[in-house]
Amino acid sequence: MTGRLAILAGNGVLPVEIATAHPEAVKVVFDGVPHQLSGDLQPHAFEKLGGLFEDLRGLGVTRVVMAGSMTRPPLDAPAFDPLMISLAPRLLSAMQGGDDALFGLIIEIIEEQGFEVLGAHDLVAGLTAKEGLLAGPVPTADLLADADRGADILNALAPVDIGQGCVVAGGLCLGVETIQGTDFMLRMVAETPDALRRGASGVFIKASKRGQDLRVDMPAIGPDTVVQVQKAGLAGIVVEAGHVMILERDKTLQEIEKAGLFLMGRVL
Repeated sequence: MTGRLAILAGNGVLPVEIATAHPEAVKVVFDGVPHQLSGDLQPHAFEKLGGLFEDLRGLGVTRVVMAGSMTRPPLDAPAFDPLMISLAPRLLSAMQGGDDALFGLIIEIIEEQGFEVLGAHDLVAGLTAKEGLLAGPVPTADLLADADRGADILNALAPVDIGQGCVVAGGLCLGVETIQGTDFMLRMVAETPDALRRGASGVFIKASKRGQDLRVDMPAIGPDTVVQVQKAGLAGIVVEAGHVMILERDKTLQEIEKAGLFLMGRVL
């Protein structure tokens, strides 16, 4: 499908990276959702999705990408437009489940309106991690064993739609990423008593959930992740090759080298 691209933007640098690569794109922001975009913006409200889709068609949009962090907003039911009223039962049901259920429904709704949904990795070259050592020293066999253990943990949790990341040190799981996010988990790891870590440094593992639609909510790391990993006393980061984005790549790799950590892409 050809036609204009629309970026449905949340917070963070990813919408900015996409807009830089596609300056012709329509930049859509939402009431109550922080963002880092600038220039010509198209503000919309979640309560009026019908108006959003109508405006996108009028602007010649045929392709849509969802990018950036976006918490589940409170919705003002009396402000719903007719389309949103018709969608409300499906949305409310999906919101009772995990992110995969909600994002899957949102993709379904957008496609029902005649738009093609793309992933950020389809639009920005070199966005995802490749397999192999990407920066820093070669990890030890013990650290790679921790990474394998972390992959097993994330695979076990995938059926219940929990977690894109965890920390393993010396074979012990020190934390699993839940709705509070990566930074929260890494702060908790930093506060873990040394006695529980048994002298092991450990690894942060980031991966997609099995069966996850990578067009939305693809896992990502960036410079801030590196800072938190260092504060948590870990040796490095292992990400799932081809399934995790490296945001602000040059800065992230520089931070890895500066911190003395390693970053590796692996098939998990």
